[in-house]
Amino acid sequence: MKIKMIYHIVYSIVIFIVISFFTGFGVLYWLLMGGKLAVLPFIIAIGFSAFLLCVFYTFGLLKRNNGKKGLLITIALLFVCTGGYLAKDLYHENVDTVSAEVNLVQYQPNMEGTKAATLEKKASLQLPNDNLLKLDGATALYPLYSAFAQATYPKNEYTFDGQTVMSTKTDQAYNNLIKGTVDIIFVAGPSEAQLNYAKARGVTLKMTPIGKEAFVYFVHTKNSIKGLTSDQIREIYSGKVTNWKDVGGKNNAIRTFQRPADSGSQTAAEKFMGSQVMMEAPTKDIVTGMGGIISEVTEYKNYRNAIGYTYRFFSTEMVSNDDIRLLEIDGVYPDKESIRSGTYPITAEFYAITAGTKNPHAQDFIDWILSEEGQELVEKTGYVSNE
Repeated sequence: MKIKMIYHIVYSIVIFIVISFFTGFGVLYWLLMGGKLAVLPFIIAIGFSAFLLCVFYTFGLLKRNNGKKGLLITIALLFVCTGGYLAKDLYHENVDTVSAEVNLVQYQPNMEGTKAATLEKKASLQLPNDNLLKLDGATALYPLYSAFAQATYPKNEYTFDGQTVMSTKTDQAYNNLIKGTVDIIFVAGPSEAQLNYAKARGVTLKMTPIGKEAFVYFVHTKNSIKGLTSDQIREIYSGKVTNWKDVGGKNNAIRTFQRPADSGSQTAAEKFMGSQVMMEAPTKDIVTGMGGIISEVTEYKNYRNAIGYTYRFFSTEMVSNDDIRLLEIDGVYPDKESIRSGTYPITAEFYAITAGTKNPHAQDFIDWILSEEGQELVEKTGYVSNE
């Protein structure tokens, strides 16, 4: 009897090893073929079910009704739990993403059908073909300085990923300016890190305000919250308020999302916090470029209990999304009228910034931007002029 029991145990161990090997091979094959991670529990569940079946058969439990029922119930519970995990994963995967990216090709200057704003007559400033200013800036401002270039540059092709009228996003644009590889950048104000970097390289940033914009917070349209106070936002992003019911909403935990450090919107959000410290955002490590690892803030997923932030024009025009709603702040909705009047509380200037460029056309170009023609393009693009 003991020998038979030992045989069953050894047989079960061998079966476990064999099934584990094939299950592991199946998992590896699935991953190499690009399969979704959410399916892996199902593969493991199938392997474990096969093992249980062999064990029950080896010990003769399948000959008994209780044994059969026990096996079926165990396998059923296993797959119910696994199915629940998969359903949850699929839900998160299919939640709408409010992207921080946009197709900039549609705003390229001089392109047929471009969305870049135009003047009704030829601009008073026309720059020569030689020694053109190299422009860079934030994604949200690319439509604007693309319109500036379209009005004043020779009618050539200038791609956003080229060398003349480019868009490398705020953090890289500051780096390019401070290193002297571009002449003017169009961005929101610098972060503390960007100011320190400029100082360390002996560079002085000359910031010329050229327009105004609203910094906005947004939620899912099915969130009952229509607006928040400035203090409530600061308390949410400092981690002091963690449930929507504490600010007049439903009993749901608040999911707060942030942007990468030194991006224009992250800098604006940190400045808005004032003396309060913004809590650390959920992060994930991403391998990029030449194998370097950077820490990037999780992208905004439009969960019904989430809150995020960006700039008004970017959210309403460039990546318009009907499933998000801009919040009133202190009872004021962010639109051009409230920005112009100054009643919207988070109104920020954006700038044309130089850092000692030797290009002789730089000041003429900035003066023209501040002229009636340049400010007309600010308005036509969708921003608020300085006038």
